[in-house]
Amino acid sequence: MNSWLIFILLIIIIGLLLECTVSLLNLKALKPELPDEFADVYDSAEYSKSQNYTKATTRLSIVSSLFSTTLTLIFLLLGGFNFIDIFARSFGYGSILTGIIFSGILIILSYLVGLPFSVYSTFVIEERFGFNKTTPLIFIQDTLKALLLVVILGGPLLSVILFFFEIAGTFAWIYCWVAVICFSTFVQFIAPVVILPLFNTFTPLEEGELKEQITEYAHQENFQIKGIFTMDGSKRSTKLNAFFTGFGRFRKIVFYDTLVEKLSSSEIIAVLAHEMGHFKLKHIIKMLVVSTLQTGLMFFLLSLTINNEGLFEAFKMDSLSIYASLIFFSFIFSPVNLLVSVIFNFISRKHEYQADSYARVTTGDSSNLISGLKKLSQANLSNLTPHPFAVFMEYSHPPVIERIKALQASNESN
Repeated sequence: MNSWLIFILLIIIIGLLLECTVSLLNLKALKPELPDEFADVYDSAEYSKSQNYTKATTRLSIVSSLFSTTLTLIFLLLGGFNFIDIFARSFGYGSILTGIIFSGILIILSYLVGLPFSVYSTFVIEERFGFNKTTPLIFIQDTLKALLLVVILGGPLLSVILFFFEIAGTFAWIYCWVAVICFSTFVQFIAPVVILPLFNTFTPLEEGELKEQITEYAHQENFQIKGIFTMDGSKRSTKLNAFFTGFGRFRKIVFYDTLVEKLSSSEIIAVLAHEMGHFKLKHIIKMLVVSTLQTGLMFFLLSLTINNEGLFEAFKMDSLSIYASLIFFSFIFSPVNLLVSVIFNFISRKHEYQADSYARVTTGDSSNLISGLKKLSQANLSNLTPHPFAVFMEYSHPPVIERIKALQASNESN
């Protein structure tokens, strides 16, 4: 049997087993007793509801992974990729347009495989637990808009990557690396004014105590902002969130309308201070640098596997092509990607503690951040007792209880 095929099958199967193991450990770690730290915001019924939500979402994730992995294995072993390639080549276009057709079909097939689970998650699980506000019309509109963005943004980017690998030889991976970084930067610049408004409405925060406190805190931290906005997150979900968007003097602060409704002004300032901490401590820049290096590593390794005959034989392909090499590389890169993801998550969790500390120091108190974290966890039905291995493998944020304990310990030490 082809050694590349054995390697790829092992990657797929081990990846599935690891994912299922993490999920099952997380379920096993659920504790019926409410943690003492949350006795002031949860009652037994609400805590039981949060655990049932974790069980429902985790089980759906396991079923979805089993289903999609099984279909992937069948598709691979029966030569599905070659069938799609033959169809894409039948139009008689050049290699770049053929590659777009080939990749586009695979993206559509992948979306269709996941669609039933997305529908069930949104309209059954999220509905059952009181989160869902998405209507079928909004769901369809979001899907079409996302597809349009893939065509408008993804098509040209893929064309550039294929073009460089066809003409640039040994240094193609460097050109692709630079192109992707430039593209990512461009998207981040246009996202606040072009992409995000396609999905949500942004409204300037009305005058009042909250806006005054935010403006005062931003001035205290010498943080220039273009505006303070609320976003109609409630038209899709009752979950809470907040974020910064934009660069430099174009930075905007955005709060979900649900967050403004459920948190006090002081708690919102504390949440804002946490996000400010990420900016002031240069977490965003640091993660951007690491992400840039990861992208460069990915393209370098990709350059080593372009048109590898053994790899194409494993996928039962009749013809070599750069565009198919990109797809096949995603399979063999997944172990590296997993390792990088674990490292990223480890760094991110450290950054969360540091941002919490920054919020505590700059607001002069940790009580509002602690109460805000508790309310966010309650409103979003967060898992309060994740398994340590799940945290290590998948969590970009520390468990909320650990964050609260760290804040309380800082208070005591001061």
